[in-house]
Amino acid sequence: MTTYTTTDELTARDVMVRRFVTAAPEDTLGELAEHLSAADAGSALVVEFGQLRGILTSRDIFRAVAERVHPSEGTVRDWMSESPATATPDLPIEDAARSMLAGGFHHLPVVEEGRPVGVVGLRSAFSALRRFPGW
Repeated sequence: MTTYTTTDELTARDVMVRRFVTAAPEDTLGELAEHLSAADAGSALVVEFGQLRGILTSRDIFRAVAERVHPSEGTVRDWMSESPATATPDLPIEDAARSMLAGGFHHLPVVEEGRPVGVVGLRSAFSALRRFPGW
């Protein structure tokens, strides 16, 4: 196990999950909801031609249901957040956590050259930071 002495040494790469749910923009909300449920995940990265195009969270699906969108008719493209905030693998986790807090979101895609390589969750970031005084 790696020991970190400052929060600057701890990066998105250290905290991100490398297995994450992806979706295509044309997928239906029902299909994606099944995938999220099976993976016990709260978000999916929307990928097109290998590049990150957006993110769709369980909150987005709740909004669609509240607006009476049928799961087989609503598409990921219609409900995703386009061009979400992202992190590089080397971003200090403290900066990632601050970005999520400032933006009011819980899932931060980690990308290299536009391709998703992981996701940092707000809970995971804070769990890692709790080991340091002042957090």
